[in-house]
Amino acid sequence: MLHEFAALDPLIQDHVHCRTDPGPYPPALDKVLPVTMMQEAQCEITQWPGYAPSTLHSLKTLADELELGTIYYKDEAERFGLASFKALGGAFAILKLLQHEIGNRTGSRVSLASIRNGEHSKICRTITVASATAGNHGRSLAWGAQLAGCPCKIFIHAGVGDARRQAMESLGAEVIRVEGNYDDSVHHAARLAADQGWFIVSDTSYPGYLDRPREIMAGYTVMAREVIAALKSEELPTHIFLQTGCGGLAAGVAAGFWSELGVDRPHVVIIEPADAACLAESARNGRATAYHIENESMMLGLSCGEVSILAWEILEQCAADYLTISDDGVPPAMRLLATGAAGGRPLVGGESGVAGLAALIDAAQGSNHRTALHLDNRSRVLLIGSEGATSPDIYEQIVGHAVQ
Repeated sequence: MLHEFAALDPLIQDHVHCRTDPGPYPPALDKVLPVTMMQEAQCEITQWPGYAPSTLHSLKTLADELELGTIYYKDEAERFGLASFKALGGAFAILKLLQHEIGNRTGSRVSLASIRNGEHSKICRTITVASATAGNHGRSLAWGAQLAGCPCKIFIHAGVGDARRQAMESLGAEVIRVEGNYDDSVHHAARLAADQGWFIVSDTSYPGYLDRPREIMAGYTVMAREVIAALKSEELPTHIFLQTGCGGLAAGVAAGFWSELGVDRPHVVIIEPADAACLAESARNGRATAYHIENESMMLGLSCGEVSILAWEILEQCAADYLTISDDGVPPAMRLLATGAAGGRPLVGGESGVAGLAALIDAAQGSNHRTALHLDNRSRVLLIGSEGATSPDIYEQIVGHAVQ
């Protein structure tokens, strides 16, 4: 089953190990990502039309071959029909933004449900949200703006394919292409939004811009809550392999588990492309550190050079290990899922969504990494399949057939 991986050079390019806080969710972090906000997000999102917990699969065949206890794969490809986990954060942040702005204009605090139900549509139509994206975040914002009834402007960089652009346009967003990489599109969006009076809803936090990224991470904690609800205490993961770009996904999921499980939280392993290793560099330096991207990874959704400062405040205290990987393991990981050879039914994993799977396979088969990450036949590893075929043309080229 793993013959494609056997022919590759080692996928893991770098490993940074850090000491972490072994205690309960710290009061200091409750100011970064409050437990009350996590609970509000979890309560609100479960009321959205089309909500259902994403499926938690057991990759039993792969776990047996890697001599691990269990491998869980949480399939975000089915989330709200958007093929990505991102809707959990972006749409929640839009609703919170609108709640704040409507309150400022009317002098009354309104409920999120009343915004979703169209009770403030006249005001919502005058509030434009905007953001840069490599695809998935923009799709979630377009969907969230459609849900809330407000205009949406999305900025994409040169490397984002037309299929992703068209997906956002189909949800009503105006998509604007920018020269350069993802970080260039972030800065361009911020400048134009400031000129036009638009509201940036970004998943990357920076000095002076914290509220929306905080709300987005709160939305991502829904994934942790769903996993905990689906498993018995003795089945909960001992490890989480979390692929991430600026850090928001990883920090949200890690914080969700930490706030719920306290000292029994899983061992957190962060996965990044070797060509966009901003979090590994931050871990090595002990501070948030930007990484200059020279080559775009095929894991486009993870190709971020600037760290979200809020995410870093969480991850520096709870992420034990940072792995960077080459792109080489992505196609075989996608094909492994698509054939169903990992166990269970065939699954659709996109280029960014399988990074954790590729890293786990390489780590579990290498004695040094296996030992360093404390992986053995009792380990229960959670993977977040963070995206499906968000670029159907690329997916078909890699897997050999269209999404079934």
